[in-house]
Amino acid sequence: MNTEYLLHLADNALVLGQRNAEWCGHGPILEEDLALANNSLDLIGQARLLYQYVAELAQDGSTEDTYAYFRDVPAFRNYTLLELPHHGPLVGYASDNRDYAVTITRNFLYSAFMVLVWDKLQHAQDTQLAAIAAKSLKEARYHLRHAHDWLVRMGDGTAESHQRAQAALDHLWSYTQEFWTPSHYEAAAVKAGVGVNTASLRGEWQSMVDATLAEATLARPSDGGFVTTGKQGVHSEHLGYLLAEMQSLARAHPGAQW
Repeated sequence: MNTEYLLHLADNALVLGQRNAEWCGHGPILEEDLALANNSLDLIGQARLLYQYVAELAQDGSTEDTYAYFRDVPAFRNYTLLELPHHGPLVGYASDNRDYAVTITRNFLYSAFMVLVWDKLQHAQDTQLAAIAAKSLKEARYHLRHAHDWLVRMGDGTAESHQRAQAALDHLWSYTQEFWTPSHYEAAAVKAGVGVNTASLRGEWQSMVDATLAEATLARPSDGGFVTTGKQGVHSEHLGYLLAEMQSLARAHPGAQW
């Protein structure tokens, strides 16, 4: 089994789960505070299952904690999109405020993609990965429904909510190009019958996205620009700060029992 491919799937879930968990106690309304916390728990649960499987395959004494807490930035294989903070570009004296439009838009773009990926992987030749995919698919469908509803509400809402949703979409869109550029381990997983050729999903994903954007009265940005390389271990500056916060306790007390 291609463990690097499993780590890619796991890292995606862990990093976005950590990002969404940052809303805990800061949600715009209580219901959304809880909704994002549950979303994070789902994603971290997916990561745990995948890390546990990697540890089982490695047979070197590693655990799920080894992969989550004791790897450095270059070892992570998540999409750059998922490590970005909850705001658009900052200039001048702008403050680093969380922006729920960025969170919702990212969750929508990624969940729409993962619904298609997990749907394919539930039929993978690797039965353990297929079982993880089947469970994750149910959660991804809920995440997609939640993000879709909020994106439509914001895009087709007030002038300010529309502007924020459009700005978030404009900011994030170019990062989705990484979905369609295969890495060497993805190509190997596809060849082995345990991976998904994500380029083949692009048309269906774009149709799904276009339908929601039309409902939300938002304009899809044009494709192009630099293709990010997070899944190849070359990340933005943001991942290091995220991991430092997430890993600090485990690294300060390695092997601690709670």
